[in-house]
Amino acid sequence: MPVHPTVAAKLAPLADLPSWREAMADPALRPRLDEFRDWPPAAGLPTVDTKDDAAPGPHGPVPVRVYRGRPEPHRPALVWMHGGGFVFGDLDMAEADWTAREVAARAGAVVVSVDYRLAVGGVRYPVPHDDVVAAIRWVRDNAEALGIDPARITVAGASAGGNLATGAVLRLRDDDGWLPARLVPVYATLHAAVPTPSPSLAAALTELPPVARFTPEERAKLVADYVGPDREPDGYAMPAQAELAGLCPTLLINAEYDLLRASAEAFAKALARSDVDSEVVTIASMLHGFLSLPASVSPVDETLTLLAETILR
Repeated sequence: MPVHPTVAAKLAPLADLPSWREAMADPALRPRLDEFRDWPPAAGLPTVDTKDDAAPGPHGPVPVRVYRGRPEPHRPALVWMHGGGFVFGDLDMAEADWTAREVAARAGAVVVSVDYRLAVGGVRYPVPHDDVVAAIRWVRDNAEALGIDPARITVAGASAGGNLATGAVLRLRDDDGWLPARLVPVYATLHAAVPTPSPSLAAALTELPPVARFTPEERAKLVADYVGPDREPDGYAMPAQAELAGLCPTLLINAEYDLLRASAEAFAKALARSDVDSEVVTIASMLHGFLSLPASVSPVDETLTLLAETILR
């Protein structure tokens, strides 16, 4: 399917930009990147009860924001990690706040959005990973106070957040003997080196300007930012390298026009080989990072509904 027209209409200013990393660092180019990345919220963005809190962690408190779709006790919960290549993002970015509001309202659920430490200023793995593990433990251990059904906690994240969500669930399986009800990595980065894309995916990516797709060089820099330039990542840092047997049911959500789709598709095959209940859904016409778009874009609306339905199972 072609790139969604709402997205395609904003691609032209990106045509001659270098990588997103270079564009973000260049004051002359950054406005063009921001023009593509900045979207107005949907007219009906839900208003839900929110409260800022913090989970205790080994590197200090981990800020979280709790969204409550309904006041009743024993609601299902979503622990949500935003993306940002491990180096940017916060609780106010669209992928964090809009997603949390929409899912909380649609599912009548409790959504806990996690402000993990970024891999900047000398911060490296396992610090962001440890933050996410600590936040999930906090949600699990405070389920009654949060009004959560402890048997219906879903852990999910987008892009780098999908990596962190998956690595944290693996760690909790191994250290605590505990698993959430479901794991949902969304357009996640799961391999240190992305597997070779299928011919159809490779062809689709040629339709995008370079800044709107990952390259092997960009992926190598992303991994180096997270784990360090001279360190081999373990299975908690890059979950495709982990032992996957015994993982909880997993839903992988991909974007059609995204190199990282190859990572998720290969990960799904590894889950199947490990007898893990898994499903892959590819959102047609969308690029990486599409949960930063408003719900008025129909594939985004469909994905938010899918997330809500998943945590209600």
